Amino acid sequence: MTPIITPNQLLETVQTNSIVLVDATNSPTAYQNYQQYHLQGALFVDVNTQLADIKEDVSIGGRHPLPTLEQFSKTLSHLGITLETWVVVYDDKNGANAAARFWWMLRSTGHQKVQVLSGGIQAAIQAGFPTSSAVEVPTQVESYPISHWQWPTIDLQGMDEMIQKEHFVVIDVRESARFKGATEPIDLVAGHIPGATNIPFTANLDAKGFFLSPEALKTKYEKAFENIPQEHRVVHCGSGVTACHTLLALAVADLPLPKLYVGSWSEWSRNNREIDVEN
Repeated sequence: MTPIITPNQLLETVQTNSIVLVDATNSPTAYQNYQQYHLQGALFVDVNTQLADIKEDVSIGGRHPLPTLEQFSKTLSHLGITLETWVVVYDDKNGANAAARFWWMLRSTGHQKVQVLSGGIQAAIQAGFPTSSAVEVPTQVESYPISHWQWPTIDLQGMDEMIQKEHFVVIDVRESARFKGATEPIDLVAGHIPGATNIPFTANLDAKGFFLSPEALKTKYEKAFENIPQEHRVVHCGSGVTACHTLLALAVADLPLPKLYVGSWSEWSRNNREIDVEN
């Protein structure tokens, strides 16, 4: 199963297949917006309460630490997702809001049948997918079994060691101005991790907001990772959410996935670590 699905493919899929459609839009008014309209049949998932286990001290794990396995199992069961469920997840930022994070988490449990809607809710509506304001009721299912996160992650101490290596790549997917240290609208300090490379997640998309072709993405990232051992590759963002958009792009390109630094800039910048800026 390909990691992404187009609006037209989704329209065809729902005619003949049973899927769980998930709205993973993240904003202060995301749930209120969902209540006003969402893709017909879509259930809502909250990034702050269901896709993260936010701590009072953000310096420990950043703004969106992963939930515990038990917490995520409850979320999946609440959404009516079983081991065999075909899941399609979307948001309003072409996957960068939280759809790719949900995709990464679900795939990391070992779940195979999950896709992100390329182009997001806007493209689906434009393609004619119906919307609804109805209260969607998930199917009741048994507890979803999760033994461990299967895809690679790295913590703060691991990052300390990583940037001391002779050859490594740390891709920062935030916008250029934040990477350079010109502005920081969310976290306390501006700048980037020493040695990091800036490839904004928006570079994964074409002018219409759809993912680039697998070939184009493969060319882009093979160049970025050239001659770097697989275990020395990391992707991060502000809090471990948007970075999953680039991990999704790498999956589209059929490339091995680097480690996700879940704490990302929100953790690094709060722990008295060295910070680089560009004039």
